[in-house]
Amino acid sequence: MVHQPLSEQSQFPHKKIVDEVSGWLTVFDDGSVDRTWTGPPEVKFLSDPVPPHEDFVDGVATRDVIVDVESGLRVRIYLPEMETKDDEQKLPVLLHFHGGGFCISQADWYMYYHVYTRLAREAKVICVSVFLRRAPENRLPAACDDSFSALLWLKSLALGVGAHESWLETHADFSRVFLIGDSSGGNLVHNVAARSGEGDLSPVRLAGAIPIHPGFVRSTRSKSELEQPQTPFLTLDMLDKFLSLALPVGATKDHPITCPMGDGAPPIAALNLPPILLCVAETDLIKDTEMEYYEALKKANKDVELMINKGMIHSFYLNKIAVDMDPLTGVETEKLIAGIADFVKRH
Repeated sequence: MVHQPLSEQSQFPHKKIVDEVSGWLTVFDDGSVDRTWTGPPEVKFLSDPVPPHEDFVDGVATRDVIVDVESGLRVRIYLPEMETKDDEQKLPVLLHFHGGGFCISQADWYMYYHVYTRLAREAKVICVSVFLRRAPENRLPAACDDSFSALLWLKSLALGVGAHESWLETHADFSRVFLIGDSSGGNLVHNVAARSGEGDLSPVRLAGAIPIHPGFVRSTRSKSELEQPQTPFLTLDMLDKFLSLALPVGATKDHPITCPMGDGAPPIAALNLPPILLCVAETDLIKDTEMEYYEALKKANKDVELMINKGMIHSFYLNKIAVDMDPLTGVETEKLIAGIADFVKRH
């Protein structure tokens, strides 16, 4: 009997499901992954890709750029419209890492597009969002490496070496680069910030880090995991399964990427970190471990600010339906955007 390679086996329909996360992801026995949305059809648009447009739509233009030809690493750039055609103002850069439990999401999904066009416009910043490799095909630290590679790409642009990118070379203030990420992207913010502190990024200056509802957890359930409501954006099943698919084989949630405040991680006091704005939702399932991270930063005398959105759930601002239809979610999203804009302005 001749055994066919996996790539050929995957073409046959009789594949067995190895694991699945309801609505989001199915993993098959041949290693293939199906990320077709199977949840409520009325929210599917949140995960639809938005094509780039170099004309200004609602004050923002977007462009997709290949950062590394060899690896295929890409970023999406959000450029806000200048006040005048002759405007020479240099703008801060927000390097964005998307969420999705390291397993789903893409930088061009509508849920990110509607937030980061708004942030670019209202905060007058250039957003650069990274298309991260996803697990289980690419387990951690793949997404960490992609995130750091994107930062090194900004350094190469600032130095004027390698390939050119006209929008950033013309408009970016490389002395004010901020890391920002939501959910698992918040884990990447800490990881990249810590990694950056070990070397010389000049002429790039890391001016700040903004983890939003970061996926910091422990192997043992926290009080908030047991008591806070589960939502379509985060359930305990999603949390457990995504991380089991994303972490290195054999690792637990106490891994330094998911538990940077734990004993298995480098001591926070020893890290060279930029100023941090930690954004927390009051009824987030993982609020307690996020707050544990905040307390660890404070204990280590790091420059950290805390912003809590009252009555809000994990990643509330990504849900365009709630932002538009629920007055409280709309108001809290405004507060979040304004708080980030203020942090950037002060740094």
